[in-house]
Amino acid sequence: MGKKAIVSLLVFLVAISVVGCATRLTDFTIISTKNIDLARGADFKRGASRVEGEDKYSIIIFIPTGTPNIKEAIDKAIESVPGAIALLDGVITQKAFWIPYIYGEVSYVVEGTPLIDPAVCAAKLPSNYVISKLDKKGNVLETKYVSKEEFSALKNKINA
Repeated sequence: MGKKAIVSLLVFLVAISVVGCATRLTDFTIISTKNIDLARGADFKRGASRVEGEDKYSIIIFIPTGTPNIKEAIDKAIESVPGAIALLDGVITQKAFWIPYIYGEVSYVVEGTPLIDPAVCAAKLPSNYVISKLDKKGNVLETKYVSKEEFSALKNKINA
């Protein structure tokens, strides 16, 4: 075998050893992990944009660091919108990739339009001050309520 053939064979073996895929598990009309009072269904509002929640774990060498859970992914998507109680017209996808004996990831991704209960939005909030962490694309990573003093201290630190 010539050098070109050996290099081609190695490239081919590396290419097929890196495995990754996304599998659409199901589509849904409505899904929730929350208790919903359907008697008040006429009061619910449809969110303006779609949201996404993901539960992901790594595979290091060949040892998984956990097992992804669809419920966690649904909860993350619902809780990303204040007052949301369910998701409408969505998709659940399982994603995975693995570079054998090096690293991999397995995740469930839930995407849908939030169904918002205005009564939940109008409920007493823990504070009037909220801090959100965003990723580089502007997606909300974390949101937490803080006191007025904590908010002012962080604001002064950012403006300094």
